[in-house]
This record gives sequence, structure tokens and C-alpha cells, in this order.
Amino acid sequence: MNAVAGAVLLGIAHSRAGAEPATEPHAFPHIIPGAFAQGTQPDGNTVLLRGREGLLVDDTGRRTEHTQRIVDFARAARLPVRAIVNTHWHLDHVGGNARLRAEYPEARVYASTAIEGAMAGFLARYRTQPEEMLANAAGDAEKEKPLRAELALLDAGRALFPDEPIERPGRWSLAGRRVELGLERAVTAGDVWLFDAPSRLLIAGDLVTLPVPFLDTACPQRWRESLDRLSAIRFQRLVPGHGPPLSRQQFTAYRRAFGNLLDCAASSRTKDECADGWLRDAGALVPADQHAFARSLLDYYITEHLRADAARAAELCRTGGGDS
Repeated sequence: MNAVAGAVLLGIAHSRAGAEPATEPHAFPHIIPGAFAQGTQPDGNTVLLRGREGLLVDDTGRRTEHTQRIVDFARAARLPVRAIVNTHWHLDHVGGNARLRAEYPEARVYASTAIEGAMAGFLARYRTQPEEMLANAAGDAEKEKPLRAELALLDAGRALFPDEPIERPGRWSLAGRRVELGLERAVTAGDVWLFDAPSRLLIAGDLVTLPVPFLDTACPQRWRESLDRLSAIRFQRLVPGHGPPLSRQQFTAYRRAFGNLLDCAASSRTKDECADGWLRDAGALVPADQHAFARSLLDYYITEHLRADAARAAELCRTGGGDS
């Protein structure tokens, strides 16, 4: 559930915080990149598509600043938000739902129902972390503010849930735009991808993340199988949950690196050897200035997830990290 900023590829407007988009301000598809700095909570990437009835928003971020950029874009484009797709239940992808619903009451949210299990399980357990940190903040307003914001997200409850459950793959008309939605069970118990045929754009959510795969709630083997299925889609560009848009060639490199990482973790090779292999296979997908951060993440994920005990791994594959 981490993120790094991206770039402009194939005429996709990928704006940066505090900067104007590098292409036409209201060009579509439009990407609002997630942001992540080590030690802070991230936002996932947001993609906006234009339909006959208004805007289709794919993922809404976590922090108020990110969601405000969605609202600002919609106001500047003079288009209402009519449909919201959540790729999965992680807070950095659904956190802006309540704000957008308040701003655009006619908007409908489309997502899997996995968030219901997550609210009762993973997120209920996670809640103790910001609560304990808030208790230890000792009146420090700067430390308290993000912690209170995190607890407010958890308190949003059903405002983060879908209006229209995605229960199987299919074609949908969202905001008057025809798109294809797929459903996987890999990173969570319900991962929705969106393919927009006119732009040949695949929005993959956390089925693709950089600088490393974020394995917190994932079933690694099913994730590998999901990447195999994504490769069959005739996309030209792919927007990951975190990181810059990828070409098909770059996705192929990511998919190969992912498989090699799983194979390495299942072998007797050291964590450092597996991290070396990931950075070698991923190549330019992970810039040199992110190598240290990527290594720290891989050290954690290899130990706590890829080499976790069999019972814990089986439980993640059963629940997608969500159920209690």
C-alpha cells in the first residue's frame, strides 16, 4: 500500500502535486498520481475517464489532498463525477469515496464486496495501531493530525462500500462509457481491473505496484496467475496501483521479475540475493534513487510474507487478508 510518482506516456496526462499536467489539462485518460514518502501513509494512483454522463473515477486515494485534486479537476473540466470504481479495499484506494459522494451525491461506487470482510478483520485489527500512536502523541498536533485522519477513514464505514457489487467479470456502462471490468482474488479477496478499449488503457490497481510488489494482504501464487491473465488483455499502457504507467514491454518485465522473486523466495538463496534479482530483473522500472527503499521493503516482505509459515500463508490465500 505504498506509492511512487510517475511520468507522461502515450499522451496520458500524469500530473504531479504542485505542478500543471504535462499535456492538455483536461485530456483523457487523466492520471492523478499517488504520492509516497517513507514513513508516511500513501495514496494510490487515480485515473479519470470521460463518459457521456460525466466522469468515471478509478480509485479515490487516501488523504484529503489527493481527493481534493479529483474534485478540482472535475470542477475545472465542468463535469460531474458519476461513477467510481475501486480496484480493491486498501484505504489508499477507497479513502476518498466519502468525500466524492458528499460532493457528487449521484455518483455510484462499483467494487468487490471484499471490503466487508476487511472492515471486520484486517482493518479492525489495524485500527489499534493509529489508536496507540495517537495515545502516545501527547498533545503533539502535528503528529495527531494524520492519525485522526486515518481513524476518520476507518469510521467512514459504509461510505467506503460499493453501491454496485462487482461479482464477476463483464462489460459495464459507467458514466455513459463502456468499459470491461475483471475480478481477481490475488492482492486481496477482490481485485477489480478496468480495461478501456478506446484508449487501450488497463487500470490494474495493486495487481501491479512499484518499486516492489506490496504483499501485505496478498496470496502470491494467485497474484502470479493474475498477472498471466492480465498479459492476455490487448492493452497498450497499464496504470499500476502505485508507480508510473507501464508499456506492454515494461509490464512483461514486471511480470517476469515478479515470478523470479517468488521462485527466489522459495529457494535457499538469501534475502539479499532475492533483492538483487528483483532490482536486476525490474531494471529501469525501479530508479536507482529508490533502490534502498525497495531493498528495505523486500527485506520485510520476504521475511514476513514470502517466507512466512505455511499456516499463515494459507490463511492469507483463504481470506485475502480481509476476514477475521
